[in-house]
Amino acid sequence: MSPDCSVSVRFYAPPEALRRCITTFYLVEFNAPEGARVSDQLHPEWANLRFFSSGDPEGQLPDSSIVSSPRLIVTGPSSRAVPFTVGHTRMWGVGLLPLGWARCVGQPAAGFADAVIDGMQSPAFSRFHALASTLFGSAANPAAEHAQLSSFFMQIGSAPIADEDRIVAIHAAMVNPEIDSVAELVALTGISQRTIERLAKRVFGFPPKLLLRRQRFMRSLSQYMLDPSLKWIGAIDGHYHDQAQFVRDFKRFMGMTPREYAAMEHPILGAMVQARARFAGSAVQTLDGPEGVGA
Repeated sequence: MSPDCSVSVRFYAPPEALRRCITTFYLVEFNAPEGARVSDQLHPEWANLRFFSSGDPEGQLPDSSIVSSPRLIVTGPSSRAVPFTVGHTRMWGVGLLPLGWARCVGQPAAGFADAVIDGMQSPAFSRFHALASTLFGSAANPAAEHAQLSSFFMQIGSAPIADEDRIVAIHAAMVNPEIDSVAELVALTGISQRTIERLAKRVFGFPPKLLLRRQRFMRSLSQYMLDPSLKWIGAIDGHYHDQAQFVRDFKRFMGMTPREYAAMEHPILGAMVQARARFAGSAVQTLDGPEGVGA
């Protein structure tokens, strides 16, 4: 990143009624000279809505076209890294937990898994168009913007839905670091494997086996991001059989080797995981439980 560029990050807890739905609201301000851009890679995560004031943000999954939006980029639940670039802009992000996807979006999550979407062009996200168009005024006002976000999501995300208790139970088991197999997931929740697979497709975006594999990987990656002095061997989750298995997962989820990743700059995600860990207790969204950050 150019020394003339800077990134600042602030996290905000959602209202108590939304803590099962939204991980955090977060404000990221990218300060860059005209024409300069900042690049990084999003980690695998739950769905996110990202509202921009300007800056021509672009995101792209491997083997897909670049997606750009002047106001709203949506990433569905992901199991792959998403490279992105952005110029001078302000961005509000909304991290949707699985229950939040079900309440606020209501579309089958599997249909948006590993997808980067121009939210202003997609009918599936039309309910967010007015918010995207009015969130940023002529002058920055974080307090008013946060209040508008909270009010909007209280209106669309606070009503209970069918299967809510099952969704929460599955989510709680999934973030339990002791759980590493679908059989253990079934035993802990008391929910049949068939029901778990059905809800995983509808709300979580991926089959339960892949979700558990992603959890194991993200526990490892977040440890390294918080403390690179551990080296990879010190950050690897205890459920990995050996380092070779971890390297295979790294290639699957990030599209590169651990060594290649460590050699890259992480000007945005590096700052975000540190700030998020201080604020929320967990460095990445995938490690948040179903009761949310403020619970």
